[in-house]
Amino acid sequence: MKFGVLQFFSWPGRRGELSTVYQRALDRIRTMDANGYDGVWLAEHHFSTYSVCPSVHVMAMHAADITKNLRIGTAVSLAPFYHPLRLAEDIALLDNLTGGRINWGAGRGFDMREFKAFDIPSEESRERMQECVQIVLKSWSEDRLTFVGKYHQLEDVEVLPKPLQSPLPFWIASSSPEAIDWSASQGYAILMDPHGSHDQIRQKYQQYRTRLKQHGHVNAQDTPMARLIAIGDSANQAEQIARSGAQWMFRSYFNADAKAKPDSNKNSASRFEDYVANTIIHGTSEMVADKLLELKETIPLRYLMAAPLSHKSFELLTYEVLPKLA
Repeated sequence: MKFGVLQFFSWPGRRGELSTVYQRALDRIRTMDANGYDGVWLAEHHFSTYSVCPSVHVMAMHAADITKNLRIGTAVSLAPFYHPLRLAEDIALLDNLTGGRINWGAGRGFDMREFKAFDIPSEESRERMQECVQIVLKSWSEDRLTFVGKYHQLEDVEVLPKPLQSPLPFWIASSSPEAIDWSASQGYAILMDPHGSHDQIRQKYQQYRTRLKQHGHVNAQDTPMARLIAIGDSANQAEQIARSGAQWMFRSYFNADAKAKPDSNKNSASRFEDYVANTIIHGTSEMVADKLLELKETIPLRYLMAAPLSHKSFELLTYEVLPKLA
């Protein structure tokens, strides 16, 4: 099993200085580099304290500068918000400057605030993302690019530099059945989301492998699967970390009230309890290691993209869980 971290830059309640949020994340990235992680995956978000990292590409360059071994991934570059040629240039330049350590992940986004602020109709996001990905890949593989699409018309454009890696590994964030089908139809590798239950991730992965085969494609790349992790000295402590993380997630990401009482909002309360029980991996180091071994066999989970819900969770994952699975 490979291990990476899906790195957010959350600023809950705007407590403390934002600079402290960045410094703690960068210290964590240094720790990853020294302790056998495959990569860090940087999350792009805009106009929210959920994760204050509007440029994963700037952050990726800084992460590369303070590490030697770690691969630097985007999870994801929100493709609809970029001109595809500029995105192609940025990722290729990053790959050259990092000595070929870039993993490119692309996705369409979900936050209506972002679509509104960037003046991109949300109903166009899927097609825009797909067209953007096609242009980026063609710009890297062809000396000069000509492309006629729905949103972009390009003629005889030379995109420089080309990526140092040939090919540069890339993934498409694919959560819905439609997104999984499209990625599989193109033969693309996928990133799997942190918010589906373990059973949903298993079903989606099976769908991906089936559709990939049906379309006559073989893709041997890893399938990073994002899983929320809460680890404590006791099961009760870990559960409290999980619940606190889920409350933050529901309020800032899902825009739902995680404190809803069962008698006032049964659906919301039930969803919250199911999320804690079946989406977040929580427990002592031994319990989490056992759960990961179980998921390795049942999904199968071969690349864990961990999203630790506390600094303690990250430390215990690094120093107690990973050695048990090495």
